[in-house]
Amino acid sequence: MAILERRDTGRVARLILNSPGNLNALSDEMIAALQAEFDALRQDSGIRAVILSGAGKVFCAGHDLKQMTAGRQAEDGGRAGFSDLFDRCSRMMLSIRALPQPVIAQVHGIATAAGCQLVASCDLAIAAHGTRFGVNGVNIGLFCSTPMVALSRNIPAKQAFEMLTTGAFIEADRAAELGLINRAVAPEDLDAATSDLADKLAGKLGVAVKIGKSAFYDQLQMPIEAAYDHARDVMVENMLYRDTAEGIAAFIEKRLPDWQD
Repeated sequence: MAILERRDTGRVARLILNSPGNLNALSDEMIAALQAEFDALRQDSGIRAVILSGAGKVFCAGHDLKQMTAGRQAEDGGRAGFSDLFDRCSRMMLSIRALPQPVIAQVHGIATAAGCQLVASCDLAIAAHGTRFGVNGVNIGLFCSTPMVALSRNIPAKQAFEMLTTGAFIEADRAAELGLINRAVAPEDLDAATSDLADKLAGKLGVAVKIGKSAFYDQLQMPIEAAYDHARDVMVENMLYRDTAEGIAAFIEKRLPDWQD
């Protein structure tokens, strides 16, 4: 049984965390499997949207603590191994942003610690009502510092700090209010709602979404004047594409575009 399954439907790829026995923990093996799939998807022009979901009762319970604890047996107490683990995990999380395709987290059960980080690292997220989100490491004496990076870029600072320092869970509706997820839906509607969003994204001009996703994250890091300059250059580039010209012409002429991409 593969620890990570990939199922493609048309132009949508679904990645399924498939280790329910440890609540889909981000073990060394899971991180490696995710990294390999993200690297492959980056080169896959036939895929226009990605869904990330979990098998079993939960989405993802974070790092594999049993595996992490075993690393303490090293001569340095685990320092080098821990550093390597968090480097690999951070690279995997950043790979989501680097993908040309939008990535949607389909969340149920719980998403805690690095599992919550995984949700926050995705471009979009839909969760079932009843799902709980937390960065709970502080409860066992381990502040969720790496999950903090993604979380604090999704929700207001004071709310992120409260979650990080109290270790308390928030429910799906609250996660939607704060911006951690796009919306919460009934559990029985989760698959359909996520697939519907993925299909809408997959139906857009791929090159436009690709350059738009990159520009979106780039401009967030810039002062506003630089952001406008960057956005101008991106729009100029976008306007020069053949399929963009065709899309505009089709809109004016009230017909479907004949896109080649």
